[in-house]
Amino acid sequence: MNPPSAPVTTSPKLEAKHLYRRLDALFRSIEKARTPRRLVEAFLDGVFRELAEPLRFKSASLYMERPSGFRLSKQLGENTRDAFDTLSADAAPIASVLQHRVFLYADALSVAAARPYGEGSAYAACVVGRHPRRYVYVFFLRDGFEGEEIDFTLNTLRASLSSRLMEERLQGGLREAAEIQASLLPDIAPVFPPFDMAQRSHPAEEVGGDFFDYRQVLSDEILGIAIGDASGHGLPAALLVRDVVIGLRMGLEKDLRIASVFQRLNRVIHESTLSSKFISVFYAELEKDGTITYVNAGHPSPLLISKDSVERLNSGGTVIGPLPDVRFKRGLAVLPPGACLVLCTDGILERRGRADEFYGEARLIETVKRNLGRPATEILAAVFKECDAFGEQRPFDDDATLVIVRRAA
Repeated sequence: MNPPSAPVTTSPKLEAKHLYRRLDALFRSIEKARTPRRLVEAFLDGVFRELAEPLRFKSASLYMERPSGFRLSKQLGENTRDAFDTLSADAAPIASVLQHRVFLYADALSVAAARPYGEGSAYAACVVGRHPRRYVYVFFLRDGFEGEEIDFTLNTLRASLSSRLMEERLQGGLREAAEIQASLLPDIAPVFPPFDMAQRSHPAEEVGGDFFDYRQVLSDEILGIAIGDASGHGLPAALLVRDVVIGLRMGLEKDLRIASVFQRLNRVIHESTLSSKFISVFYAELEKDGTITYVNAGHPSPLLISKDSVERLNSGGTVIGPLPDVRFKRGLAVLPPGACLVLCTDGILERRGRADEFYGEARLIETVKRNLGRPATEILAAVFKECDAFGEQRPFDDDATLVIVRRAA
């Protein structure tokens, strides 16, 4: 049994461009089949409906990989009673197609050797997916089929469906990452007078690596505020953010010493992630009188902005993750009446404008100062509006997160 030769061309009955159009229409019709099983079954329905006549398909079977072998999942057309319920991966109809990805049992010798479907029955098969989740399509053929056309069509079908299955897996991962991220970000700012707060996180892709968080500490007199930026995007970044947020929450509930919590968190993240992965984190505890106790682990310096001054909150240490043992220092500051604490990620500061220039800290400070007398939500909106205009309304190159904490005058 030799695999079909390639490349080949289709016969006039089914030109390549017509096949691609049919496949596009088929995928559009089954786009709601979200699970792999539903997708491959819906694909079989569509292929048999659209291609049975031009390709001389008599019937079709779908086998799904299971620990015990390949189990029959779906049948269409005539004489389906001849198909076995289960086939071993070593059985000739399965082994050959697993080796060659597409296989045509057309001559008398190969058909006889590839039983169980009955001597004299020609059929073709293709496999999609990867072990342990492979799917085998078997198409039984009427007299008058053209081998090269079958070969071309099944290779095209296999490539198209394999690509769609991979896309579904990636989309599933992105959906999972988006759900993780959404579960971590507070929906609304807490009520903590005399402070007024607002926040927004804008991922550059479907899922980003930024986060912010608020936590009540001991009593209603202290509010914890965190912001961070993980390296990368997607599911790995979302998982790293999840670990850090949970670690902070658990550590701060058990230990009031911020610096020691960061040191233990760094050890955990270093041991559980690749050394090339890191996350910058800023955490502050804000008291009702405006006192701020904080640690900055490699994050862009939050700014205390008042009418006549700007203070950068730098004390802390390096980013979390790459090094096994890092010590962090606490910093102290005071948020006076009428001033703002501004926390952001690189996506704000490194917003690119014309001539590849960054929006930068100076423009951020200027925008906040110009709007100091307004509510936190309006200050936040003003910054994003200016960032959008500075970047000429283009999408952000990086995740952009901004938290505004304004103390009443």
